[in-house]
Amino acid sequence: MSATESIATPIVETSSFLTLHYRMAGPDAVDIINTFGGKPATLSLGTGQLSPAIEQRLVGLHEGTHTTVELPAGVAFGERNTELVQWVARKLLNELGEPGEAYKVGDVVQFPTPDGTGQYAGSVVQAKGLGEAVQFDFNHPLAGQPVTFEVNIIGVL
Repeated sequence: MSATESIATPIVETSSFLTLHYRMAGPDAVDIINTFGGKPATLSLGTGQLSPAIEQRLVGLHEGTHTTVELPAGVAFGERNTELVQWVARKLLNELGEPGEAYKVGDVVQFPTPDGTGQYAGSVVQAKGLGEAVQFDFNHPLAGQPVTFEVNIIGVL
């Protein structure tokens, strides 16, 4: 290659594999995740590792970019949906987990998807009676919240 030729800097595409540092914070500016100062993360776009709204903000950025994006309330993880706050009977909890397990407010519990190929999580809101049912919030913890997303794209494949 001659001195006048240059190598194009890779650009993030919808199916890129990335090595990056990133930081995500909610409305209180407290970090939810922060890889800066540690080992960088690796992820593939389009596989659900980041929300679609955050992935859209990465597409088109060049390798080496360091930027911060402010996402308004409800954009990063959708609006809160009151229908996703549901009671789950103790009988079902016993079938899916440890029979008689004590659930405390704030506990995060993994549930299998109906087809059994994946999982989703719910956060305990309250327990009814002597634990005969437990109320879970299946919304993402940052649903309906503004999110700050800082990223330093180290490598694009």
